Amino acid sequence: MLLAPLMLLPAACGDGAVEVPVPHPDAATQRLCEGLRLPAKVHGRSLRDTTPDSQLTAAWGSPAIALRCGVPVPASLRQTSQLVDINGISWFGEPVDRPVTWTAVGRQAYVEVTVPAKYRPAGDVLIELTPAIKSTIPAKPEGQI
Repeated sequence: MLLAPLMLLPAACGDGAVEVPVPHPDAATQRLCEGLRLPAKVHGRSLRDTTPDSQLTAAWGSPAIALRCGVPVPASLRQTSQLVDINGISWFGEPVDRPVTWTAVGRQAYVEVTVPAKYRPAGDVLIELTPAIKSTIPAKPEGQI
C-alpha cells in the first residue's frame, strides 16, 4: 500500500490552523492516541490549531512541526531498517539520506513527526516528544517493530 507523503498546507480559514491529514487507526489505537499528552511548546514553538480538528494530530511553529498518531506502519520499514534510539523510543526516518518524517516504531501505536529543515537537528524535536509517547503508548513485545 502506498501512502501519500504528509503535506502541510496553511489552512484557508485564516485562523492560523495548519492542515494535517488525520490518520484512521483501529479503535484500540485511537484510544491510545487520544491519551497522548503533548507539550504546549516544541523546539520553542507554540502549539497550533490543526485542520481538520482531531485529537490524533498536532502542530507547532511555522513552518509546522506536525505530529500524527495512529498512522500505519511505514511501507519501507523492515526488520533490518536503521533506527535511531532516543531515550527508549526507536525512530525510523524517511527518506533515509535526509530524514524529514520520523515514525516512532516498536510501540502499540505508530506516531509520525514531520520536522521541517528549519528545525535541524530533528533529534532535538524528537527528544522533546519522546516522554509523552513513552508514557502513553506501550511498547510492543521485544523484537517487534
